[in-house]
Formats: sequence, structure tokens, C-alpha cells
Amino acid sequence: MQKLFRFFLNLIPRPLLIRLSYVVRPVVAFFLKGKKYTDPIDGRSFRKFLPYGYEKVRENVLSPSTLSLERHRLFWLYLKNETTFFSERHKVLHFAPEQAFYKRFRKLKNIIYTTTDLNSPLADVKADICELPFESNTYDFIICNHVLEHIPNDTQAMQEVYRVLKPGGTAILQVPYEANREITFEDDSITDPKERAKIFGQYDHVRVYGMDYFEKLAAVGFIVTAVDYTKTLSEAEIDTFRLAKGELLPVCSK
Repeated sequence: MQKLFRFFLNLIPRPLLIRLSYVVRPVVAFFLKGKKYTDPIDGRSFRKFLPYGYEKVRENVLSPSTLSLERHRLFWLYLKNETTFFSERHKVLHFAPEQAFYKRFRKLKNIIYTTTDLNSPLADVKADICELPFESNTYDFIICNHVLEHIPNDTQAMQEVYRVLKPGGTAILQVPYEANREITFEDDSITDPKERAKIFGQYDHVRVYGMDYFEKLAAVGFIVTAVDYTKTLSEAEIDTFRLAKGELLPVCSK
């Protein structure tokens, strides 16, 4: 049933899906409200979160209020507690803006906020990440989460992100990766959507990143820190916020 539901969701155009989520989300959040789990992005608590996943469904991970997943909540906590993103003046570029962040970032008075994507209806600038229309050394913060696994030439995309980042700036470039995989795997000959979903985790992914991802970022010039932010949190906090223990944040500077 869940696979069938996800199949029909994939048939809905993304702009319509986003509009539908604004209607359905408050209803779902109301029926799931409680005190056991908390979304740190909006501070709301629930008796449980929703399941989410393509080939492998993860239980209790999708926030009913912000639609955030583990990676979004981890990113938010790090950004809020460990950076000056919310307190100082910054010029920010956000690729493929997530619903969990978009309106909140847009309201911030201390940042100049630009969103970009080829297809997202939330993008200010329609652009190819491999050929960005922005001047070099422009942005203090760049957010690019779960984008590079969709890009055939990810090295060129990384080079473009590096180019437009200011010296001293910060880019956080999350991707799905397998901690037990040493070398990234990709195979252009696999074209069947079902087979791609089975091997790469999603039909529109072009690779499975291994731990060499951090080396790939360093190779284009970034100073890379693999931050395990869950190490700074208690077991109770990790469970309450529904985080993936040990997930590494690729925090890059120039």
C-alpha cells in the first residue's frame, strides 16, 4: 500500500504537490500532536512522526508540521547553534529550497536570500548548478542539500559552488551516502527507473556516494570538515528530534 501511495505521489506535478501539502499538513499535524517527539525547526511536538522512504521505508521520521526529515533537523540544529547564519549579515544562496526552510529563511532580516534550481517553483533564479549565472566569490553561505546525487557531472557542480562561494564563506553540501561504502558507485548504463531506484535509492539518483565524497569535495578546493553533530547531543535529544545518529554534515569553507 505504501509503495502504491508513493507511486501515485510521483505522478503528481511538484507545484501541485506543494500546494496540496499546505492543505493536508495542518490536519495531519493536529491528529498526531503529543509530547514524545519534537521538531526543532518549529518547536512543535507530536506523539509520533510519519513514515518516509522509497525503496526502504523509515518509520517515525517525517515531521507532520514542517515535513522535515532527519537530515533537515540535523542541519537546522547545526546552523542555529554553531553558525552566525541567524545573527549576522550574510548573502545566502540556497539550491532546491526545502519547504521546511524556505519561508523561515525568507523572513530573516539579516540575510540576502536567493534560491535557485532548474525546476523548483520556489526558485528565484532558474539555473543549472553546473553553469551558474552568478559572479565568483559572491555568497557567504551556500546551502545545497541532496542535490549532487541527481547531477551527472557532480565535479563540475562542486566547482561551480566553490567558485561562487566567498573566501571565508561556508557551504553545507549534504548528500545521501553509505557509511560502509568506501568508493562512490555510479553506472550510466542503468536506465530503467525501477532498477535505478533499487540500486541508487531513488529513480532519479545517478550514484551512491561513499566515504570518498568528502575527498571529492576537497579535490575541488574546499576545506572540508565532516561534522558529526549528533556527538554533541544526548541520546534523549537524538531520539526526541528523530535524528540519524552519526550522520555527518559536510561543512565546507573556502
